[in-house]
Amino acid sequence: MSITWNPWHGCQKISAGCQNCYVYRMDEKYDRDSHQVSKNSCFNLLLKKKRDGSFKIPPGEMVYTCFTSDFFLDAADAWRPEVWAMMRERSDLNFMFITKRIHRFEACIPEDWGDGYPNVHICCTVENQAMTDYRLPLFKEAPIRYKSIVCSPLLGPIDLTPWLDPSWVCQVTVGGESGLNARVCHYDWILSLHRQCVDARVAFHFQQTGARLVKDHKLYRIKRRDQHSQARKAGLNYTP
Repeated sequence: MSITWNPWHGCQKISAGCQNCYVYRMDEKYDRDSHQVSKNSCFNLLLKKKRDGSFKIPPGEMVYTCFTSDFFLDAADAWRPEVWAMMRERSDLNFMFITKRIHRFEACIPEDWGDGYPNVHICCTVENQAMTDYRLPLFKEAPIRYKSIVCSPLLGPIDLTPWLDPSWVCQVTVGGESGLNARVCHYDWILSLHRQCVDARVAFHFQQTGARLVKDHKLYRIKRRDQHSQARKAGLNYTP
């Protein structure tokens, strides 16, 4: 089982992948300013208990963390130490978060981080070759126990071969862009990343097609509800 925990909400766009951010799209529906970063009411969710004294979130859960912001966002620097402390206290849980700010890693980790907390999995997002070349050298060198690469929204062909080493990359996840203004994703880009991962024996996950997918020179417009299922039907997921 798994849950989603967003200790804070809001973010600032920093690269091409942020252009049509789903958080901004959701906030527009409620006339909410996505630039404003604030703590959520669920900030202390990890420590909440039932009447019998047991934690509401039972041991063994995967907690998808900070999916409506960026865990390394500078606007959250004042709150992050408390979150690290809760992660330490709940060592019986596993945490995963995705970041476009791996360049802030050293400034954001706690003093006792060492080689990484054994219950924290960090994913680095790269949407094009430029961000791949910038972020992945930093990501590779960062002391993190579990690392994955997320190519989403995939905005162009990417060569990951210099970085596809199963000794440090757990998985590569790929997906197109969703939303009414989604940019086109080419199936050939996805197939290329799939081949790269298979050749390197690194796990590959095709998460979603995106809203506009070009395959065999034809543009397909795919409804949001079908984007994950169509990706699964492609049969590209790979586990070494």
